[in-house]
Parts: sequence; C-alpha cells; structure tokens
Amino acid sequence: MTNDLTFTIKSIRFDENYKPSDGTRTTTNFANLARGERRQENLHNALKMIDNRCNDLAHWDNPESDRYAVELDIISAELDIEGTGQAFPAIEVLKTTILDRRTGARIEGIVGNNFSSYVRDYDFSIRLPEHNKDRAGFSVPEDFGELHGKLFQCFVNSQAYKAHFRKPPVICLSVSENKIYHRTANRHPVLGVEYEANEPSLTEQYFRKMGLQVRYFMPPECAAPLAFYFFGDLLNDYTNLELIGTISTMETFQRIYRPEIYNANSVAGQCYKPNLKQNDHSLTRIVYDREERTRLAIEQGRFAEEHFIKPHASLLGRLSAQHAL
Repeated sequence: MTNDLTFTIKSIRFDENYKPSDGTRTTTNFANLARGERRQENLHNALKMIDNRCNDLAHWDNPESDRYAVELDIISAELDIEGTGQAFPAIEVLKTTILDRRTGARIEGIVGNNFSSYVRDYDFSIRLPEHNKDRAGFSVPEDFGELHGKLFQCFVNSQAYKAHFRKPPVICLSVSENKIYHRTANRHPVLGVEYEANEPSLTEQYFRKMGLQVRYFMPPECAAPLAFYFFGDLLNDYTNLELIGTISTMETFQRIYRPEIYNANSVAGQCYKPNLKQNDHSLTRIVYDREERTRLAIEQGRFAEEHFIKPHASLLGRLSAQHAL
C-alpha cells in the first residue's frame, strides 16, 4: 500500500530575505516570524540568537564566540497519493547546516527542527475537540495518531528521504505544561542534564505512533528541559555539533514562543512543572501572536480535512489500520 504514496522533497533557504510560500502552514514557527511590518527585524534577531547560542554551546577552540553560524533550510515534503499528480503539503521541517567560519567547512546538521504537519493540525485542532464535545471527561479516540504515524514513517523510509538526508530526524519540542519532570544524575556535555517525566504526555503518545522515542534534557544555561524525539540512540548517533545545531535553533524558537518556560528568570530545579501563566520571565524583541496561531491551526486542520482526509478516506483508512511499518 505504501507504493501508492510518493513523496517529493523541496528546499528553500530560511534567512533574512525569506517570505512564506502559498503552501506553507502559516502556523509554522518560522513562517510566523516572516509576517507583518517587522518581518525582517524578526528574522534578523531570531537568526542572530541562534548563532549566538550555537557559539555559546560550541565554546571549544572558539575564544571569541564567533566561529560558527547556523544555516537553515526549510524542507517541504509533498505527498502524491495514487499517482494523481495532486501534491498535498504533508510535512515541513527545518534542516541545519553548521558553517565553520575558521575553516570554511559546512557541517551537515540534523533535519526535523520545527516539525509541522497539516494532519497533526487536523488531529489536535479538529478531531480531538470533536471527539470530546459534550463528554463529561477528556478521552482520546482509540486510533488517534495512527494515520499520522504511518504517514511519517512512510516519509522517513521513503527513497526521497534517503536520497536527501544521511541520518534520521530529531524533533525537539517544548515540555508539557501538564506533566512533572524530575532531574536525574545523567549529564551530557551538550544536551546537558537529563530529566524524566512522571507519566507520558499526549504528545509523547502521539509521537510514539510515529516510531519515535523521547528523552528530556536541559542544555547548559537553558532555563528548562527540552523534549527530544528520535529514532535509535540520541546520544551516540549524532555528533556534538549536530546536536548543537538542533539545540540552538529550537531553544531560540522556544524562547520566542514559550518565554514563560524557556526565557524564565529562574532555572528548572530538581522537580520541575512548566507553567505558561507564571510572570517571572523576560520577553524577546520578536513579535509573536499566540492567539492567532491557535486560530490558524483550526483553519489549517479544516484544510487537511477537506483536501486530504475526506478525498482519500478509503486508502488512508487502510493505511491507518496497517501494522507498524
């Protein structure tokens, strides 16, 4: 059945001149920055924050903290079902490349940053609320995330992915406001100190259906743990510079979009519960409308329902019911 799914990968540089294309999800973090009157200032400041954080983490042989720059490319994976020729914008991520200004070398980084998906918008913004409408308590549909998980695994196992990327993706997200995280004794020189969650979050369960496992690390000088979703062995499958590219990119975006957690004025302790209502935090100079993002997620979930879920319901239903790939 997976032969009925064909992925095409396109790439565009994310820099100060970036303008979102018509097919880009407007809720995507990097697309938000590139909108409005302050778009160029937003982009400049965000990219500078990423470079500064990269040099902060890659401090060895870097006495002036300016050796490295992080180059970002937007990777769009379009999906053609049953050879119709009509491509659906299935997945969008950022890929990092670390530029060594001293040697001129470009070190390939990790793909997966800022992972976004129309089908995930549909699941969380349309299907889940409709499932819980008029219910006394919260619950999750039995097959919740099955389709999205299969589509993601088809993408990672596709010839298109293998032709473009050497290693599996790593997706870095914010920790859940509804869970408690406990610090462990494990420490990595780049990822930092490891935390463990008291129980799996809904996001963790959803990403598990994508074939991903999760570990929580708080990098040096970071205010809170980050959630790293990955295949294989996170600590040994990637080099320090590859991990730094991901951390510097995603910590920067989280400081912009979750300042209550990642730009907090106090650091997570031994036992940590994230709180988006706490006021002891600093704001970046980058404009972001959180309420608009929530509204757009619903609109884009409806788009996925109308242009993807319903037209291909039969095939997608069979794919969703398949055993793990």
